[in-house]
Amino acid sequence: MFTDTHTHLYSEKLIHDETQVERAIAAGVTKLYMPNCDSLTVAGMLQIANKWPEHCMPMMGLHPCHVNEKYKEELDVVADWLAKRKFFAVGEIGLDYHWDLTFKSEQIEAFETQIDWAQQYELPIVIHSRESTADCIEIVRKKQNGRLNGIFHCFSGNIKEAEQIVDLGFYLGIGGVVTYKTSTLPEIIKEISLEHIVLETDAPYLAPVPYRGKRNESAYIPYIAQKIADIKNCTLDEVASITTANAQRIFR
Repeated sequence: MFTDTHTHLYSEKLIHDETQVERAIAAGVTKLYMPNCDSLTVAGMLQIANKWPEHCMPMMGLHPCHVNEKYKEELDVVADWLAKRKFFAVGEIGLDYHWDLTFKSEQIEAFETQIDWAQQYELPIVIHSRESTADCIEIVRKKQNGRLNGIFHCFSGNIKEAEQIVDLGFYLGIGGVVTYKTSTLPEIIKEISLEHIVLETDAPYLAPVPYRGKRNESAYIPYIAQKIADIKNCTLDEVASITTANAQRIFR
């Protein structure tokens, strides 16, 4: 059994294909965790969660790429939802320095605020850290009270950063990028125990080989798991069992 710890099932590229969840389950991917982006993605996410309550698990958060001049209003939406129903994590939250730094300070404020809410509700956090891994680590370190945990989604840092994340009690989210020829992730994964890794697709983005360049979906998790098994010189079953246990530990 596999777990996809990060899949945007509600994406316009995926939500109209209701067989996507069935294909995932048929491939052994029985738990699918959905990060939220902003107020506009909540309805689609909850629609899927309500239809597949045993398989599709919603998170609540404001994605850093959606932090703009209206970020306080968006944070109010997050706060309201966290207060009125069950979510499995606060996410996807964090920092993104790739596209635009106009709202860098607002991103940091939103990130720290949502970490505080995660601690209030005793929820894990799922972190977006594109070109900002070092800053995200420092903020987590500052906020770590011994109970904060979660995932550095789509980990793209170096081995030193990976070790710092593990030392903070967090996990590395590994997706399709690990299967790419130019990826540096295999060298890092060689040095990091499976006990600190979870699987993800980030569907519909970053499809693994042999589907690179095409629409990604949760059913492709076994391709990612097999690549990790090859790197670690272990069985696919071991990767499935350990990473799923890790996910269960995170999301409780």
